[in-house]
Amino acid sequence: MHIRQIDAYQIDLPYAGGTYELSRGRSYTAFDATIVKITTDDGTSGWGESTPFGATYVAAHAGGVRSGLAELAPVLLGKDPRQVDRINDLMDETLVGHNHAKAALDIACWDVFGKVLGLPVAELLGGSVATAMPMISSIHAGEPQEMRQRVSEHRARGYRGHSVKIGALDDEGGPSLDAQRIIASMADQQPGEYFIVDANGGLSPEAVLRTLQLLPPEMDFVLEAPCQTWTETESVRRKCNYPLVLDELVQDTDDVIRLIRHDVADGIGLKISPAGGLTKARRQRDICQAAGLTMSVQDTVGSEVSFAAIVQLAATISPRLLRCVLNTTDMVTLKTAEIAVTSSDAGILTTQTPGLGLSVNEELLGEPVGSWS
Repeated sequence: MHIRQIDAYQIDLPYAGGTYELSRGRSYTAFDATIVKITTDDGTSGWGESTPFGATYVAAHAGGVRSGLAELAPVLLGKDPRQVDRINDLMDETLVGHNHAKAALDIACWDVFGKVLGLPVAELLGGSVATAMPMISSIHAGEPQEMRQRVSEHRARGYRGHSVKIGALDDEGGPSLDAQRIIASMADQQPGEYFIVDANGGLSPEAVLRTLQLLPPEMDFVLEAPCQTWTETESVRRKCNYPLVLDELVQDTDDVIRLIRHDVADGIGLKISPAGGLTKARRQRDICQAAGLTMSVQDTVGSEVSFAAIVQLAATISPRLLRCVLNTTDMVTLKTAEIAVTSSDAGILTTQTPGLGLSVNEELLGEPVGSWS
């Protein structure tokens, strides 16, 4: 079996909440998605997606995804997509870095792999633990009571985890406003709920510590990605009494190893596209499990194609270490595919549908913006 053709599609995904407010004054109303289709010589097709969270989130942007594909796609033609590690070796030899460009190709190869064997990708990644996975909301920064209401709405829809965004600029209210956001968002906390307070790397150590000292005692949450750099984050770690998880700082396996070596955090938000796809995210999963780090499996944002990859990887993580999964489809208004998952009050489960379990709406995608054959 070999790759006969690679097609890339561009589509805009409007944010479901109107405007997504993030720390440091960043805001987004839509996300530029790149969806990839790999077709093999026997007609099997696989799908992948890479949708950066704008160009001011991490070192990734949508134009870079498609430029990277132009470098990578030609060298993958004729290669066996089932050899996912060899595919990744070749991509790394062809293009240094640019994990966000490699991710869509890698995910599409896994989709092909599963379809050929008639197995869900989760089974190829080690096997599903067959336990319902709780979902986590993404509560963008806003007025405290409005954030409380959005948490309540997600709670009513079965969400057991909530990622509360903070990072107010000084002229917006600074630490005082952020403390009010945390208190309001957690005001109705239920037994078994999991709260993350996430600054998305947008605060200085001083602002973080000022915010935390304004909180009432015994609040039960985990602090995520408080600062932009390792040095700042390690400073907060030494002075903070709350558990800490990292996100934007952890992209490569080297970052996970650094986290463990220096005891910088207690877990990670494992994002598939920044990791470079499922192959490298699988490696991060294994290192985290060996070290006893907790994981929330996510991606920057994305449609059903991204969510399918999230679900397949998350299904292989021990419930003891898996905190939540991010339903990226809840963040956008455009539906690119049907996805084979089941839902219950406890969370979501994968099915036995081969590959990623997707039925992609190709008519919606339109004509490809790049094709290689």
